[in-house]
Formats: sequence, C-alpha cells, structure tokens
Amino acid sequence: MSAANKCLVGILLLSAGMTEGYAQKGKGAALWESPAYTLYADSVVQGKFTARALSREELHSNYQSPANEFKSSAIDFKFSINGKDNEMLSGTDHHFNFPANTQHASTPLIVFGKPLKALPNEKPGFLQAGSTLTLRLDLREVLKAFNTQGYYTTFDGNKLYKDDFKGVYVAGSSAPLIWDFDNLVNHPHLQLKDADKDGIYEITLSMDIKEAEKQTASTWKGSKDLSAYPEYQSPHTLPDLLYRLSIEEMVNAIEPDSTLRTGKEWAGVWTRDVSYSIILAMAHLQPRVAKNSLLRKVSAKKKIIQDTGTGGAWPVSTDRQIWAVAAWELYKVTGDKDWLQEAYTIIKNSIDDDGENIYDPATGLVKGESSFLDWRDQTYPKWMQPADIFESECLGTNAVHYQALKVLGTMAEKLEHASEAQQYLAKAEKLKAGINTYLWLPAQQYYGQYLYGRTNKIVSPRAEALGEALSILFDIAETGRARQIIRHTPVSPYGIPCISPQIPNIPPYHNNGIWPFVQAYWMLAAAKAGNETAVMESMAAIYRPAALFATNKENFVAENGDFSGTQINSSNMLWSLSGNIAIVHKVLFGIQFLQDGLGFAPFVPQALSGKRTLHNFKYRDAVLNITIEGFGNTIRQFLLDGKPQEKWLLSASIKGQHEVIIYLGNQPFPASSQEKAEVQFTPVAPLLQYQQGKLSWQPVKGAVKYRVLQNGKLLKEQTVTRLAVTASRFAEFQVIAVAANGLASFASEPLRLGPEAAVKLYEAETVAAPASLPYSGYTGQGFVEVSTTQNTTLAFPVTVEQDGDYLVELRYANGNGPTNTENKCAIRAVAVDGQQAGTVVLPQRGRGEWSNWGYSNSVKVSLKKGSHTISINYQDFNENMNGAVNQAMIDHLRLTKL
Repeated sequence: MSAANKCLVGILLLSAGMTEGYAQKGKGAALWESPAYTLYADSVVQGKFTARALSREELHSNYQSPANEFKSSAIDFKFSINGKDNEMLSGTDHHFNFPANTQHASTPLIVFGKPLKALPNEKPGFLQAGSTLTLRLDLREVLKAFNTQGYYTTFDGNKLYKDDFKGVYVAGSSAPLIWDFDNLVNHPHLQLKDADKDGIYEITLSMDIKEAEKQTASTWKGSKDLSAYPEYQSPHTLPDLLYRLSIEEMVNAIEPDSTLRTGKEWAGVWTRDVSYSIILAMAHLQPRVAKNSLLRKVSAKKKIIQDTGTGGAWPVSTDRQIWAVAAWELYKVTGDKDWLQEAYTIIKNSIDDDGENIYDPATGLVKGESSFLDWRDQTYPKWMQPADIFESECLGTNAVHYQALKVLGTMAEKLEHASEAQQYLAKAEKLKAGINTYLWLPAQQYYGQYLYGRTNKIVSPRAEALGEALSILFDIAETGRARQIIRHTPVSPYGIPCISPQIPNIPPYHNNGIWPFVQAYWMLAAAKAGNETAVMESMAAIYRPAALFATNKENFVAENGDFSGTQINSSNMLWSLSGNIAIVHKVLFGIQFLQDGLGFAPFVPQALSGKRTLHNFKYRDAVLNITIEGFGNTIRQFLLDGKPQEKWLLSASIKGQHEVIIYLGNQPFPASSQEKAEVQFTPVAPLLQYQQGKLSWQPVKGAVKYRVLQNGKLLKEQTVTRLAVTASRFAEFQVIAVAANGLASFASEPLRLGPEAAVKLYEAETVAAPASLPYSGYTGQGFVEVSTTQNTTLAFPVTVEQDGDYLVELRYANGNGPTNTENKCAIRAVAVDGQQAGTVVLPQRGRGEWSNWGYSNSVKVSLKKGSHTISINYQDFNENMNGAVNQAMIDHLRLTKL
C-alpha cells in the first residue's frame, strides 16, 4: 500500500472514530442540535459525516457529497433552440435510462417537441465510471418550417424565424447537463452539431463527475500571518477555527489591484456581491480595498453601475442602490469627509435617474428584479419576460432603495444640504409606506415576495429571505412586525431558503437553495428582533457548511444541505466568509458603526455563554482589545480601561490602544421560536387558453382546486378546468393552482380579452423612415430603428373616441444580447402631449435575434376624447449601463382602452 493510501485509510478511520465518539456524547454536549445535524464546541456531526477542529488552526472533515456517491442512470433532459426553453411545456422532459452494465449509450432518434418516455417498469440503476451518452435529435421538421414559411412555431405559439436560428442545445438534470436555459449559450460543450447537414443533430457527453465535485476527506490548516487582523478566542474551538478560516479566505479574496474578488473561481467586482460583503464585514476589515472596490462600480458619469444582467441590466435589474448602503457603512467606519462628498454625488446621480424611470406612481414602490435573485425563472414564473420582470415590485429591492434614500438624506444633512435632505427623506417614508401597504401579508405575518403581473398586479405570497431580513434591519418593519417575521417565515432543516415555498421543475440555486450570506442577514435581523432561537440556529446554519466543506461555499441545496447540485457554486466566497465573520463582530460582540462613534449591542445565546476576546480590533485611530463575559443581550457593566462607562459606546475621536470589558446580564432570553418546515414545492402555474367564450387549462398535477382571477381579483374558486366568461369589455384573466396543503402556484400568464375596437395599432414606419434591415416578423410595411442618434423621438398622432384610461405599449426587437446577461437594455420615455407619462423598457431578447418580437411593459395614460400625440423619446436619464448601445427596432405602438 502506498504512503498516500495509508494516509487516506488513517484519515477515514479517524473520521469513523470521530463520528462514533460524538454519537456517544449525547445531547448534553451539543451547542445546537436538530434531526439534520448537531453542532458541538469542536465539531459538526451530520449523519455519518463529521468535521472536527483538531485545534484552532486545523480542521478535518470526512464529508463526501452524497449526490456523487451513486449517480443515477436515469437522465432527464430537454432540447433548446437558441438557449430558450422552447421545446415542450414546463415539466415535460425527455427521459432516458442507461441500460444495465452499459458504459456507452445512445438515445433513439428524438423528434424535436415529442417527448422520449422511459420504458414501462424500467428501474434506474447507477452509472458506471467513464460513462458517455450520445443524444440524437431530429430537427428536420423545424428546418422544413424555416425553408417553407420562414419560421417555426414553438409549442407556446411563438414564431422563431430562420434568420434568428443560432443553434440547438441540450439542458438536463445530470452533470454536465444544466437546467439553466438562459446560460446554455455560454456552454458550447452542450451544443449539438449536424456535421453532415442532414437535419440530424448529435452530441456525445461524458457523464463523469466533475473533479470539483469529488470532495472527500479534506483538511484545512491555517497558513497565513493574520496578525494585522482582529484575533478571536472563545471557549469553543470550532467557531474560533471557522473565524480564522474566514479571515484567511478574506485575505485570499484581495486582488493584486487592491479590490475584492467575489469567489475562488470568479475574478472581478460585482456591485451587489461586494456591497453586501462590505456591509457585513469588509468596510471595517478592509476599508481601503472596500473603497477601491466600490469605485470600480462607478461609471465615468459618476453613477452606480448595475451589473450585467436580465434583459440587459438596468432598469430591469435595479438593486445597484445597495452600493449606497455599503458606501455609508464605509463612511461610518472611516469618518472620511472626502469620501462622504464623493459618495453623495454618486448616489444622488443614480437615485435621480431611478426617480425618472422606475417608480410606480400607483403604489409608490420601485420596479425591478429581486435584489440578488437575478436568474429569471429561479424566482419568477416561466412566462415572465424581462419587460415583465422590470414591472415587478420586489421586497428586497424596495428595501434597498428605502435605505439608499435614507442614506442620501442623512448624507445631505451632514453636508448641510437641508432642502435635499428633506426631499430624499420624504421619498424614503413614502416608499416605506408603500412596502407596508402593498407587500405585507397579515395571514402569513411576513412580507410577500413581490407584486407581479401586467395591467393588474397581484402579490406573490412566497417569503423572500433577504428582503424579509432587510425590512427588519432597515426599520421598515416596526418592532411587532419584525418579531412576527422572524417567528413565521419558513425555515428548512439546513437554514433559511432564499424563497419559500419552492418552484417546481427548477433546479437548485436561488430556488431550493440556501446562501450563507443571506443566512447572515437573517441572523442580524433575528438579533435585532430579540429571537435567540433564530440567532443560534443561524449561526449553526453558517458553521455547518463551512466546517463540513472546509471553506465558505457560496450556496448549497436546501433539501439536503449539499454543495453539489446547485447551478453554480464557488469556494472562498466573499459574501459567505463575510457573513461568517459577522457572527463574531456584529452579533456576539455587537459592534455597531455609528455616525460619530462605535456602539456595542452584544447578543450571546445562552448556549455560547462564557468569556470571549477580540484583540487588535482597529477603529479609526484606535486599537481595541475587547472582552465579553456571560450571555444575553443586556449589558450589566461596560468598562473602558478599567473605568465604568454610562454609555456603551466609544467616541469617534478615541485614539491609541484601549481595553474594553463588557459583562453581560446573564438574563435568559424570552421564549422564542422559528417556523420550521421541510422544503416544499408549489404546483406549476397553469397555461390558460380562451376559445368560444370559455377559459380552459390542463389539469395541474397535485392541484385540488383553482382560483380564477379577473383584473387581479378573485372571480371564482373551482375544481373544474374551464369557465365561461364574457369579453364585452377589456379584462385580464389568470388562474392559480392550489394543492391540498394550501400551497398555491404562480398565477398563469395574464390573458387579455375584450372587443377588437378597444385595441389600435399605430405603425412606426408611418411616423419615421423605415429601416432597411433584413428582419422578419413585423406588422405593417416595416419597422423603425431607434438608438441614441437615430429617431430619438417618435411622435405618434392618435385619436380616441372616449375619455378614459389607456395602455401604451411598443412591439419591438432587441438582438443586442441574450436575455440574461450584458447591458444593452433600450429605454425610452413616454410623453402625452408633451407631458412625461412613464418609461418603457425594451430589453434584450436574444443575441442576434432581430426577428424575435415582443411587447414592452405598458404605461397607463389618461386621455380625453379627441386627438393627442404620444411621443417615445430618448432622454439623458434613459442612458443605460452600456452608454453607447441603446438600440431597438420598433414595429408599432399598441393603444388599448381599459
């Protein structure tokens, strides 16, 4: 036996002994325990796996991803043209099972759009090492449609034009397959090829497990000089080690140019990632690097950059304002007046642009994608296009904007801009009122996920963990509501999922996923709300994966707590390690950076009672050695250099080295709890149709009843899947499927009904010269190109026969990028008779897909009977994140009488 193998055997025997030993210790030795796992002072035990701190600088884990112990021979997959989910209905897939004792398999020839079904009574086994799978796809019907009529009609009625065909890909359930349709175009190894041009496309896949996922026993040993950073010690070896591991990973995350690296595998600075990390820990541990990183996310025009994202970034995604909260945290840490002025200018420019583009006048809320939850169908219904996502009004994003407005108003006060301070603080209060009016769910006792829909928005009753936490931390939820949120938001056995309940047929990532940085914000919110149970469980939920995986991973699967199986993951993850550090600095020691000083509000669960020290903590011109003894969240005595202090804070002017000793009151916390629930999935959203005066939809698996909505209000609740309706006036219908346990699906795509006379089309080529580009699928005689220099104003003369409310929408194409990345969303202001009425967004619909037409969001306008001019204008405040390319093709304007 080789030395390496002897070593491995020794490690595994040690691991087995460790697991057995801890199983014998019993509940009394646990700091925290659940049926899923147990946290001890020096270890985490999860079933047969144990991670143990051999010292404060050495960790051993025998964890092995259960997903990779045995890889199923059953493969579920789907084909995709141009990286879109356009082959079959959601939930309808191809199913293939490797024959027994077969290493290389090939599917039968599969016709695009016709599902391959598993054989009756076929029982899946396990794949052999080195297995390969050849997929064979018959695309001849699609190609024939291209050649005979110029387009192919997909299952959902959309036309895919020949000139827009870029390739066919495969998505699926088993690595190397992924279910992330939007990112398929970035995975050329998943593209099928037709080598002999006969219309039969093929691909051969290696089904071996990726090396990065073959994690077995692992060891971590401290190897860096960390004397420049605060040193932590407590009675508990494992938490001490994980703090040191996180500090060391923080050092790893600093790039040579003194900016912060997002994760081990990902270089570069991302606005939301770095900002959330700065708020948690990086502002005070890396102030210079934090400042450099924030400035990297500022444009030449002194505006915050929204990262590349859905539909071409801002304003479909609008959570860039978390930068403002991070910038304010950095100011409180440093007291740098120059930074205050610089950040104020950047935040003001950005918020003023947002004010022109993303506020809903009806609700007072801001529009745009959920903060950090930026992968479309991971948290949104499948039917929602980027223009629909722009119209969503999300809890987390609105919480971010509320705090950004407060930050800007407070900065204005400090800079003695009194009128501006009043203006922005008033806007913040209006936004807070909107959140509490439109998103609070009295029955659930937490906030809803978002408002969504088209003409009539409804609230999604899913809980959104980060948004719930931010609503507490930013004082949107008053004390009573804060306690209700912490007590009633569902928490799974391994932590709080990003959303709850989960969406069916969507792979783990944001959906069915837990992110340690979100858990950290939930922990901070729980401490603020005084919930000891939620704080202690949050600490355990952060410690467990860091210990077992021997690194701060970005995320893991909510159902089983495993790092493998999510769509993308990374080790040494910046916001995860920042959350781990926040346990010590911001919860156990309760360090709070104030405008003019350093405050302390420790929160030590009784299970962690004891003496803990934090030496070499740097605050401005001071170096602090801090000691805390006891448990609880009340301070019995606060000593500075041995002298009792009446207030539990230090002046911003403090200098030199000082000793701080805090004695806690050792008063038991009030009884507390969390809503514990297994990971649950809702039914799928119905697909609604209308024929001959009746709405109908296919039965939804698991649904026992259906709610039919008309204009966002409940029309009828029933068990049958059809309903007669009248269409004499404009109306919007949706259906929600409800399971026996009460969990409800997303609402179906809104279906508009009404008289034909209520809708008028105004062709763009009648008000400007038509473009000479070779695109297809438009109405009328052509279409018009708009950009920052071409047709910056389109003036449509319209005539209406009645006073009333009307919807203005544009049919457009934008082939400047895919639906999920880049930054070329086109934006235009809508004016009626010279008065601004709103903003339409024209997001990207697919790279090079210029015959892929769709509608913008709608702007509601009030018109008097007679003639009007509706103008579509490019304004300075419509500048997108790209700056140069703000381009689309406009087919027509649609005007609908409500």
